[in-house]
Amino acid sequence: MLLARHTAQAVKLMAHLLSAEQLWLQRCKHISTAGISSWPEGNAETFDTIIDANHREWIAFLNGVTEDAFEKAIHYQNSIGEHFDSTLSDMITQVLNHGTHTRAQIGQILKQNDGDKLPVTDYIYYSRQLNN
Repeated sequence: MLLARHTAQAVKLMAHLLSAEQLWLQRCKHISTAGISSWPEGNAETFDTIIDANHREWIAFLNGVTEDAFEKAIHYQNSIGEHFDSTLSDMITQVLNHGTHTRAQIGQILKQNDGDKLPVTDYIYYSRQLNN
């Protein structure tokens, strides 16, 4: 029961991470995030598909952005209706830092609960895999 509860926590966090990536992308694209939950119900079986889709959508967006766009303010609304203006570069930094933090939380949950074969999460490892 304890392992199941901790696994459920890890799935919930991963669903949150993936949803946050989508929310921030919508904001970066000046698209309403109404109806997108930052804490959706998670299903680990769908994560690979969502990860791939998020990656493709972020790459497509970033490939279409001009260099000067990174320092322009983007107006958006958060999940509780507050309005903000942030630069694209700050929003991307938020996505990266949030993802790193949340993956670390997930890793700790799994590690503390007999996660004997955790994947490598170091950025440099991922970068090397992309460049080989």
